[in-house]
Amino acid sequence: MRIGILSDTHDCLEMVDAAVRQLNGERVDLVLHAGDYVSPFVIPRLANLQSPMIGVLGNNDGDHRLLSARFAEHDRLSLRGTFAAVTAGGMTIGLLHGDDRELLQALIVRKAFDVMVHGHTHQAQVRTLCGTLVVNPGEACGYLTGRPTVAVLDTGTRNVELLSL
Repeated sequence: MRIGILSDTHDCLEMVDAAVRQLNGERVDLVLHAGDYVSPFVIPRLANLQSPMIGVLGNNDGDHRLLSARFAEHDRLSLRGTFAAVTAGGMTIGLLHGDDRELLQALIVRKAFDVMVHGHTHQAQVRTLCGTLVVNPGEACGYLTGRPTVAVLDTGTRNVELLSL
């Protein structure tokens, strides 16, 4: 199974569209979004994904009620609050934004999931800590680093590819 991963879209519609094109082109089976959509007008653009998407809220997502309403308008999109436990491709995946570093570290150290996906730092990084694969896809918006990225996880090989938009 191939899982697309993105985070920190921050209202940048141009890069949201680029991320959707990239992930559709990669023919991913599922997409995980680690939060910071920022405004609800981003959600209809994410609905152009050809696969289902599970998302969580980030620290810059202000109007939770309206974001939830926008997600609910699209059958393939699911907003799970601030945390999601996902089982896909034989792997358990924890999904959160990552602004609560203590929680993120505790989940990694306790080996609660095969994979932990987070965003928040805007820095793309793939590493293994305490036996847990930890994936930060970087920022889809490109605002802080100037390098908009997404990631693709192959659950069969546990390989993660970081892709520039």
